[in-house]
Amino acid sequence: MLQLPEMYRLVREFPRPRLQDIETTVVRELERLQLREKIVPGARIGITAGSRGIQNLPEILRHTAAYIRQRGGIPCLLAAMGSHGGGTAAGQQEMLDGLGITAASTGAPVVTCADCEEIGRTGSGLPVYMVKSAREVDGILVVNRVKTHTSFKGLVESGLVKKLVVGLGGPKGARQFHSFGPAELSRLLLEMGTVILERCQVLGGLAILENAYEETADIRGVTAAGLIDEESRLLEYSKSLMPSLPVENLDLLIIQEMGKNFSGTGIDTNIVGRCRIQGVAEPESPAIQRIAVLDLSEESHGNATGIGLADFVTRRLVEKMDRHATYLNCLTSTFVVRAAIPMYFDSEEKLLAAALSSLGGMATETLRIAIIPNTLFLAESYVSAAVAAQLRGRSGLSVSAAAENIRFDGEGNITLRVE
Repeated sequence: MLQLPEMYRLVREFPRPRLQDIETTVVRELERLQLREKIVPGARIGITAGSRGIQNLPEILRHTAAYIRQRGGIPCLLAAMGSHGGGTAAGQQEMLDGLGITAASTGAPVVTCADCEEIGRTGSGLPVYMVKSAREVDGILVVNRVKTHTSFKGLVESGLVKKLVVGLGGPKGARQFHSFGPAELSRLLLEMGTVILERCQVLGGLAILENAYEETADIRGVTAAGLIDEESRLLEYSKSLMPSLPVENLDLLIIQEMGKNFSGTGIDTNIVGRCRIQGVAEPESPAIQRIAVLDLSEESHGNATGIGLADFVTRRLVEKMDRHATYLNCLTSTFVVRAAIPMYFDSEEKLLAAALSSLGGMATETLRIAIIPNTLFLAESYVSAAVAAQLRGRSGLSVSAAAENIRFDGEGNITLRVE
């Protein structure tokens, strides 16, 4: 019988700025961009719609489309997701439908497209690509969440510029961008983004900022002329709102669910301290000896990118994996190890037994274990007695007084869950 430590429920408080009135904010920020003067009556304006699970995105897109329509423009939503959705128009449509981004929910038609064309070259001669659908509109309004990236760091990371370069770059643009490796990506974003801003009618952007509870913290209008500088400042603010694990070192981290709706890598590398990129040093913290993942989210549509960041997974997760979508994503990014399937087991009980065995028979009372729902929502978790003892008395968190035990149901699944 498995010897398991007692677990304690942990509730943490992160900075929580929250936007109360999305419609008013969207209209105010679009007014700041002086779109009244830029939208010619009858002009077709494309609004980017990506493949990430961004809170309130359908509502934000709906108010944006309504604003354009009221100013005489004809809004449409441009699928901007690089190689996601299997690199096909049909796959893009499926992903957007799954995110609730439809003509009915936003009041604007959705335009999918995987065909790309070259629009110019960087100073070093690199071609810059854009999907044809984006070339056929009269103006582009780029909408995206701004946050730190899971594979590279720089002046801008995951945000508006990347949405233009990679999202609207389509499969061909995404494949070229990622082929250069993480050390070059930040520089390429700036170079390619500059070409797009010079060659395309980008009207500006809406930068979405989220707090640690995945709530909309703010929405900021960003001018086309200041897109890079303004996004860089917002990126620093976004980093200050990110969640984190409660401690810097663990023997075992159990993640209930991974998926593209939680992170571009399925498992946020910034949270777990693993990159698994050849030639790139692993972060020094957090230091986690073993990572186990129990399931793949339905919203991920089988894309199990990031499965290779784990040490142990369940058969259930592997069977949900769409190898084509996963492999395409990881081949495009060139981070192929992230698609590698780790040891997998028929039940969570067998998985946990293997994970503990791999730790070399550590004393139960010293095991440092945490259970989290995913790498996005970290306000609530379970921690073992050794971790709980370290955290008691710290400000901004509470540890339950009563212990709970890890038990298994008839199918060998862990019953102790963070809901």
